[in-house]
Amino acid sequence: MNKVPITVGGAKSLQDELFQLKSVKRPKVIEDIATAREHGDLKENAEYHAAREQQSFIEGRIKDIEGKLGNATIIDVTAVNANGKVIFGATVDVVDEETGDEFTYKIVGVDEADIKKNMISVGSPIARALIGKEEGDVAEINTPGGQRALEIVEIRYI
Repeated sequence: MNKVPITVGGAKSLQDELFQLKSVKRPKVIEDIATAREHGDLKENAEYHAAREQQSFIEGRIKDIEGKLGNATIIDVTAVNANGKVIFGATVDVVDEETGDEFTYKIVGVDEADIKKNMISVGSPIARALIGKEEGDVAEINTPGGQRALEIVEIRYI
């Protein structure tokens, strides 16, 4: 299976979620199932069925996270010598040449991407256009809304 890049922060976030699921949520749902069983007939026990459904979700999410972490290559952008180029994990300040609007993007793994936090997937059109460029370069991006030109103002490795 192919290794998937993930930032140090993304890996920590998944590890924290995994710890929470295993040490807090899993024991709580097991307790909920035991309590619901004490209420009698399981066929018509809505609490029991809801707890079992929750247990199924938790176990599925645990397997999902363990799989993601098992296939991840954790990249610490602060330890990589990028020679001033945009790479995975870099934070990039850009200016749209047409509108003058300024944007800041952090290039992250697929599972970490969150446009509301300006974290874009390494596979996104913007990230693909930015990777390998340097400060002052212009990235040409084909978007559903048409062609965009983004000038790279600053690259940070944080």
